[in-house]
Amino acid sequence: MVVSPVQLTQEIPVENRGVLCGRKPSGDGVRIEHRTVSREHLRIQREGAGLFSVADAGSRNGTWHNGEPVGALPRVLSHGDVIRFGDVVAVFECGSGELRETPSVRAQAVVGRSSAVIGLRQAIERASRDTAPVLVQGESGSGKEAVAAELHRLSGRGGPLVIANCAALSASLVDSQLFGHERGAFTGAVAAHEGFFRAAHGGTLFLDEFGELPLEVQPKLLRAVECGEVVPVGQAKAHVVDTRVIAATHRELAHDVADGRFRRDLFARISLLRVRVPPLRERRADVLGWLRLFVQRWRERQGLPAAELEITARAAEQILLATWPENLRGLDRLAHRAGVLAGQEPLRPDIVREVVDVAPIVPQTAAPATGPDTASRPAKTARPPKPTPEELRNALESSGWNVRGVARQYERDRRQVYRWMEAYGIERPTEP
Repeated sequence: MVVSPVQLTQEIPVENRGVLCGRKPSGDGVRIEHRTVSREHLRIQREGAGLFSVADAGSRNGTWHNGEPVGALPRVLSHGDVIRFGDVVAVFECGSGELRETPSVRAQAVVGRSSAVIGLRQAIERASRDTAPVLVQGESGSGKEAVAAELHRLSGRGGPLVIANCAALSASLVDSQLFGHERGAFTGAVAAHEGFFRAAHGGTLFLDEFGELPLEVQPKLLRAVECGEVVPVGQAKAHVVDTRVIAATHRELAHDVADGRFRRDLFARISLLRVRVPPLRERRADVLGWLRLFVQRWRERQGLPAAELEITARAAEQILLATWPENLRGLDRLAHRAGVLAGQEPLRPDIVREVVDVAPIVPQTAAPATGPDTASRPAKTARPPKPTPEELRNALESSGWNVRGVARQYERDRRQVYRWMEAYGIERPTEP
């Protein structure tokens, strides 16, 4: 459980009887030193295989779970849930075993201490040992370019890291931009151009927005990746290149292959190694750290002195519960506003709401509306049927084991998803 703004990481071994958290909890409870935390504030309990709950222990300042007040009646906890108790905000992360850190991957390059980011650093370390192409998958703004840069650094290749944004390449000139051209090869080719592949010889070519490449150039790209040969436009002779390719995309290329929008053979070759960059909403424990880092950088760019950003507990809760569809880019936008406040006044909920789309938390078990106007409302569409074991496992894996997201997908309560997992014998994997 990562606690903020106290800036404390507590690894809590939750036994079957649970654990009591507070300023001075009895027994072997977990001490959290903060003036707004009661002596015995809340209890975290294991309810079953992979199932946890939180309940208030009669605290003075109350406990909230994902923005909703918690009483003595336990509420089910999922990995990544936000707990606020007093003026302390925590992100709950559950798992079995200890996640191994990777000192070879720089923490300043791949920022964070959440389990998702520790797993990401492990994946980078594994992929860096190989010379095969790497497919980096992740939402826009999740930090795929930083992952590519770290993969290149760890590869030990002496050549440069060359970055090509495939979405920005001209549709008519993409062939020459990637593989080069001879002078006079086409109208406007007033000088020879070596192309991105030859420019990255001995190093790494990072193909960002890889899924946007047109179909007609993909066979030539496949040959370049498989055989290490490129043929510039206007030439018949192939040039041998020693270039490792790292491709990044926010698209589900497997779906594009099935729909005929992307070549199966190229996808198979480029995805020999895969690294998934989790979206910001799956690494909530790192969000406030990223915000403070962005504020620091903003103040440096403005020529302002370093200053500590204070965040009220309610504002921190809102920031953590935001969905961040733009990922780090959206958080950077908030940092521009927060940077002005640093060292002067705390970041408050009203300021967060001006920048961030904070959706209200809807209880999972909300009762259906009744009344005279109910009949005039459109009929609700039938919710998805109960998944098969294979369908449930696929949904969990594709969402990065985000139980809340899977519950939304099947329009069920999260507790039902946990019951399915237990019935099907599906367990959340433990990172090696």
